[in-house]
Amino acid sequence: MLLGTVLDQSGMQTAPADLELERAGRPAPALTPIFRVAGMYVRESGWKACSVTLQCLVVDDSPYFLDAARALLERQGIAVVGVATNGPDALRRVRELRPDVTLVDIDLGGESGFDLARRLSADGGDTALSPVILVSTRDEVDYAELIATSPALGFVAKAELSADAVRALLSGHGSGQGHLTA
Repeated sequence: MLLGTVLDQSGMQTAPADLELERAGRPAPALTPIFRVAGMYVRESGWKACSVTLQCLVVDDSPYFLDAARALLERQGIAVVGVATNGPDALRRVRELRPDVTLVDIDLGGESGFDLARRLSADGGDTALSPVILVSTRDEVDYAELIATSPALGFVAKAELSADAVRALLSGHGSGQGHLTA
């Protein structure tokens, strides 16, 4: 805080002259916050909060689903930074893009999404490359045991995919017991 500044009752920084104007019944110039919080920026109308965009990679062997998922998630505020159609491409893209989360289809044609989830979670090191959320057109009950033993954060049926479901699983607030489902 600069010398000669005062905090008003709401904790806002103001100059002594501004307080004198207010005491005299005249409006003072707009008050200026004395701190900034990460994720905030200044506009002429004052401080506004902005959110950090979640970055996602989608892995699926269906180009139709890749297009639909990208459109849906981006419309709902998640940036789809890339897509992949198989395991090796997904591993390369995750290393390159470092997404906040990777959505992996359980059935990648001739590959297993569960195997890919294990590779993304371990990668031979101590740190996971990316948190994984498994997706499928089939119901969770069809894969319940495999989902429960996988390193994935949880499961979302493709018909239920949404930005809220992804965020809920990332925050640990999905529904379900043990492994989370959204």
